[in-house]
Amino acid sequence: MAIERATFGAGCFWGVEVRFNEVTGVIDTTVGYEGGKLEHPTYKDVCTDRTGHAEVVQVTFDNSRLSYDALLDAFFALHDPTQVNRQGPDWGTQYRSVIFTHNDEQFRAAKIKIAELNASGMYRDPIATQVEPALAFWKAEEYHQRYLEKRGMVSCHI
Repeated sequence: MAIERATFGAGCFWGVEVRFNEVTGVIDTTVGYEGGKLEHPTYKDVCTDRTGHAEVVQVTFDNSRLSYDALLDAFFALHDPTQVNRQGPDWGTQYRSVIFTHNDEQFRAAKIKIAELNASGMYRDPIATQVEPALAFWKAEEYHQRYLEKRGMVSCHI
């Protein structure tokens, strides 16, 4: 088994977490905050839209069963990557489309995937997804972990 991590922001992390947990080869998911300037942010902090954090899902996956490229495909399929700072009814920088990469290989793969999607004509507008090196990941409060699953829900608006 080749365990790796990947971190994605695609809007509200509740629905994103559910979708990634459906992907064969994903071992675990953790929702949290990344990309901001405040240490140990809370949900309340991030919702002010002043910390710079995105709501993200950190995915632990078995690279012998699931490629990073396949995870990128899942990420782009589960949200509208042309939206800037919003997904569905949610808006603000915390809902931006972003990929936090854990190594140079992931960074290159994300940039190549975005170029391919832009060239494909699949989207009317250009991809707005940001690609940034992963820095500090702050785990969200426990009540956010598997939020929809705990409530017997299978999806939200995404």
